[in-house]
Amino acid sequence: MTSPDGGAENEERELRRILRPCVCAACGHHVAVPFYDGGLQPLATLAWPGSADEARGMERLPVRFVRCVECGHVYNPEFEYSKVPYSEKPNLMFNRGTFWKEHLGRVRELLLRRLPLDPTVVEIGCGDAHLLRALAEAHPQGRYIGFDPNASVNTGGGLIEARNELFDPAIHLSECRPDLIISRHVLEHLIDPMGFLQALAFAVSWEGLDTRLFIEVPCIDKTIPIARTCDFFYEHNSNFTTESFTKLLQRCSREVELVERSYDDEVIYGFVRIGAREGQASLANESLDFAMKAQNTKSAVISRLNELFKGKKKVAIWGGTGKAAAFINRYELDADRFPLVVDSDKYKVGTFVPGTGQEILFRDHLKSSPVDVIVIATQWRAKDIVHEIKECGIPYDEVMLESDGRLVDYFRDPNIYNTGE
Repeated sequence: MTSPDGGAENEERELRRILRPCVCAACGHHVAVPFYDGGLQPLATLAWPGSADEARGMERLPVRFVRCVECGHVYNPEFEYSKVPYSEKPNLMFNRGTFWKEHLGRVRELLLRRLPLDPTVVEIGCGDAHLLRALAEAHPQGRYIGFDPNASVNTGGGLIEARNELFDPAIHLSECRPDLIISRHVLEHLIDPMGFLQALAFAVSWEGLDTRLFIEVPCIDKTIPIARTCDFFYEHNSNFTTESFTKLLQRCSREVELVERSYDDEVIYGFVRIGAREGQASLANESLDFAMKAQNTKSAVISRLNELFKGKKKVAIWGGTGKAAAFINRYELDADRFPLVVDSDKYKVGTFVPGTGQEILFRDHLKSSPVDVIVIATQWRAKDIVHEIKECGIPYDEVMLESDGRLVDYFRDPNIYNTGE
């Protein structure tokens, strides 16, 4: 890979000028290059100023787009979702042209061919729900639910359930259990379209659903060769090419059944069997098991430490920084009850345990001031620490560490760290 030859142009393409370390909203790649700098511009679609003075006084926001070098996606890394008043002001921009209506008709027929006679259909960001209503008119025995912050009882002409809220996969999937989810001209407004679709895919799999997703966005395939810049405004944070759109769908679905451009290639849509990749549910369950075990371990270890304190056992903690500090803070080994912390690393001696404040002493302190119990706070070094205790002749009654959810005796209780070597 080389930069072009030639003076000023070559200088403008120096790596230090073009490298943009940011995360692609469509594929997750971390390298992008400058694409279009529109400077500072007001909101283009959702402001609806009531006067010329209000219009001229609108806040100017950065319209600076970069392009992912992996999938070709174009996005604005300076976009802030909170700057766009989606909940307060409805999008009143609708294309009512003849050819657009023909496009909508083709979409309607495409969906009807793939729906059962009594479907449950959810539309995310339904607007005035014209497409959802058209499906309901064709299959009135189905259930049709439209989610939009500006939905009302009149949305969809009374043929749909209009929800005046944002769609939340974690809440609404289990309630609605849809055969089909529709999302048209929504993804381009999101700060993290891939994150949203991946969450949706995971939730579908978690709930055991067999759900299709129809998704449509503007397409900039035509825009790039002719350098048409009016497509790039603040509200449209993400701008999809056929490649970036397809890669996004592939990352968030079990099967991509269809990807097509329409309306003279100005929009692109896809029809997919939405769902998480195999193995995600197993990883999730493993993680939840870990979280539960970690909480149970905390309770058990703290209980045993309290027993040592109440039994007036002299306790020394071996290790005071890094993983040892994490252990001390996790299991609430405060300086009042457990003031003695030692380490064999002389660089740590004289410093203090982060969070709890015990001064770290050199290990040989335990020779002149022996204790009943040495608690090893860094299990991964247990064999080395035990070897060091023996080599240095440090006295003890018990050496304890956390293993399999309990505080155990290193020598007497079964544990994975004492392998007898």
